[in-house]
Amino acid sequence: MPEIVSTTPGLHPLPDWAKDDLEDRKGNQREDLISGDESGEITEIYATAREELVETQELAGLDRVAEGQGRWDDMLAHPLTVHDSVETGGIVRYYDNNNFYRDPVVTGELTPDGDVAAELDTATAHADSPVQAVLPGPYSLADLATDEHYGDEAAFLDGIAGFLADEAGAFPDVETLFLLEPSLVTSPPETDDEHERVPDAIDTVADVLDADVVVYPYWGALAEKTYAHVMDADIDALGFDLVSAPDDNVYNAQEYGTPEDVALGVVDGQNTRVESPETVRERVEWFDGRTPQNDYGRVYATTNTETFYLPVNRFEEKIDTLATAAQLTEVEA
Repeated sequence: MPEIVSTTPGLHPLPDWAKDDLEDRKGNQREDLISGDESGEITEIYATAREELVETQELAGLDRVAEGQGRWDDMLAHPLTVHDSVETGGIVRYYDNNNFYRDPVVTGELTPDGDVAAELDTATAHADSPVQAVLPGPYSLADLATDEHYGDEAAFLDGIAGFLADEAGAFPDVETLFLLEPSLVTSPPETDDEHERVPDAIDTVADVLDADVVVYPYWGALAEKTYAHVMDADIDALGFDLVSAPDDNVYNAQEYGTPEDVALGVVDGQNTRVESPETVRERVEWFDGRTPQNDYGRVYATTNTETFYLPVNRFEEKIDTLATAAQLTEVEA
């Protein structure tokens, strides 16, 4: 068996006390929040919640600790909705679930602003474990946004990728970067040109970091053509959602190969039912056994989606499961 590394794709549920405190304060500061400004009180709530999220992951024993993205009210769209060159439009349904985000309308050049890097700085200051950064992938972020500046899809994707690369270039030292790319599954490229732009956009972000870069699609499996083009990117690992589409994901790995490492979504990030560590280990071994032609160096064992859908207690139980499963696998190996 390869090395098993337990982690999450970030976007964790906020502690209940933080939700209550933020609801009380945000109601009185709605205009400031819409413009991306936050009072000292709100900043302090997020800072304390961030420390708690880091501590919770470390107590669970995860091998990689994420910042938690508790401040990302607009989920993957967050890096744009707080940017000075972006206006927030109407409320949009987030993919196919009951969560919503404000449509980021890009009205000017996406110059670096250091927002995500600042969050990571505070997280790494409190973390004793290796830290994993999280960003929306360039394709998904472009898909979630509206362009009123760059003029065409190619230029817009280049602008988004360059912005994310500038943001990643300001990161503190991190062990891993997860680029979350659900849009590659839910609204994949349609033309040859669109397909060919995807690996270039990913490389733009990946090349600036001295860290392992994981492209993590979810809510299904990549279409074969999309998969083949993503494999052209210079990345360390690719993700497979074994909760939503196990057979289709195994097929892609069998037919088209994988990078040396893989990230396996082996725990349901939306369902409150808590898997056992043995079930998690079985899912990892199932994937490994059905793709014997691929000699994996490392498997990232993670939830198949973000976890902000979960109650805090279920989130904590699921990361406990992931950490325990990774340890069990190492013992068995």
